[in-house]
Amino acid sequence: MSSINMRGTTICCVRRGNDVTVAGDGQVTLGDTVMKHGARKVRKIRDGKILIGFAGSTADAMCLFEMFEAKLDEHSGNLTRAAVGLAKQWRTDKYLKKLEAMMIVADAERTLIISGNGDVLEPDEGVASIGSGGPYVKSAATALLRHSEHCARDIAEYAMNIAAETCIYTNTSFTIESLEQTS
Repeated sequence: MSSINMRGTTICCVRRGNDVTVAGDGQVTLGDTVMKHGARKVRKIRDGKILIGFAGSTADAMCLFEMFEAKLDEHSGNLTRAAVGLAKQWRTDKYLKKLEAMMIVADAERTLIISGNGDVLEPDEGVASIGSGGPYVKSAATALLRHSEHCARDIAEYAMNIAAETCIYTNTSFTIESLEQTS
């Protein structure tokens, strides 16, 4: 079982009611040096119906991003089946299992965390996080979700700011994407 040491990324997903938001910071580090401040680690895919955020090595994350899109095609856009297919391939393939990254994917119904250890995890509450600032942003977002009436987007942004004040590998150059349902 490999250990993934995420440094330089914080990704948070917040779900409240019919709305879901994924936010990520833009910092990329190499060792103890900040190499880039404005990386885009959160995207909308599938005509804006799926949100994806990734943490880890940039090349590895981009490879997994492309593989996930292929799995979505293979499974007719079914988020859960695509995530399980990716996790299975990632865990069992001789070369892929060396990739060091994690992903959060979300659609209108569910949020999933995918890892190279074969994990496909759906959070108990409406908050998921990955990366070095993951524990900080998850704590802040969970508290805001439980004790405020803020929308998912605001909770994600407020929690990311708290993580940036706490984690030295998280900055305030955020990319924030939302799916807002009308029903």
